Amino acid sequence: MAAQMTGQSWREALVEYDQRIRRTDQMPVAFLPVIMGIFGEAGSAMAPAKKLHREGVAYVTYFAAAEEEFGDLFWYFAALARRLDMSIVEIFEKLEYAEPSIVGAQAMACALPSNEVDSALTSLGSRAARFLALNEPNLLKDEMSPFAGVYLDAVRATGLSFAAILRRNLGKTEGRFVDPDPALLPTFDSGFDEEERIPDKFAIRFIQRKSGRCHLQMNGVFIGDPLTDNIAPGDNYRFHDVFHMAYAAILHWSPVLRALLKRKRKSVRHTDENEDGGRAIVVEEGVSALLFSYAKQVNYFEGATSVPYDLLKQVEQFTKGYQVEECPLRLWERAILDGYQAFRSMRDEGGGIIDGDRSARSISFRSTRN
Repeated sequence: MAAQMTGQSWREALVEYDQRIRRTDQMPVAFLPVIMGIFGEAGSAMAPAKKLHREGVAYVTYFAAAEEEFGDLFWYFAALARRLDMSIVEIFEKLEYAEPSIVGAQAMACALPSNEVDSALTSLGSRAARFLALNEPNLLKDEMSPFAGVYLDAVRATGLSFAAILRRNLGKTEGRFVDPDPALLPTFDSGFDEEERIPDKFAIRFIQRKSGRCHLQMNGVFIGDPLTDNIAPGDNYRFHDVFHMAYAAILHWSPVLRALLKRKRKSVRHTDENEDGGRAIVVEEGVSALLFSYAKQVNYFEGATSVPYDLLKQVEQFTKGYQVEECPLRLWERAILDGYQAFRSMRDEGGGIIDGDRSARSISFRSTRN
């Protein structure tokens, strides 16, 4: 998981952001795609204010949404600075800025929406549009400091913390684009006895009968109930337990597989009820169904090397409040892609064995054909 910046001034946060954010930059080296990103994200930064005009105080996620959009905008601005061989630290250190004393949800009682916010966001959008008309590095460089100034004005007017914007965006982008350090990943079974832990290694066989029902077998014992696709026409969803095994092996999280293997952590009441209980099982099944609905449209991720960020965000929101929220989106992406690779093999062969290795955070398909 991405290490968190805490207890820092905005200047300290900016220095660390500049050092760490570089490895999340997978954009082309050309200027135009990044400039288009600045312009697009400037519009996105206005969207929460638009919704606040419409919904008023009922828009309780306003500050979280605004903080995320301002972070995305800053990411593209920093990317442009790198392409121009400019230091974002030097650009911002020349500007006067002080963090507001009241930020975030506490500032809702202030005059929001207000003419000040609208004016600041309009100026931000207008300044972002200026980049589109420029294609010479020297001209782009001249625009960097003025843009940084109106950006900070908009941050201040919106009632946000610049340091918090940087922290949130760094956590988001590192979690999405940087392979996590295995030593920092959560292992949710630590401290529990063996009978309450999902096995470190497991081999589960999928047996498809002539009736079309799929049965699961582990160590010669049938587990769970036989499944069908439960839809017409069929779509092979009867093999979807592959996904729960991928989550268990790669994320170390699967209330569904725990229930199937009778490995619920009953020794700790809170964990048993809130992490391994019926609602958690429904959430995991919901994630599986959500992803499957999308996967059917893209040939079950065949040939894919990534999962759309918007889809990963839906998964993140769906699982919020459960232990798995500690897992970065990069790990979710691996679980999804590896799970669907195993699913396609299972579908093509009409059965087989899934080998899971939680130490290696991997799963693999093994054929049972002679």
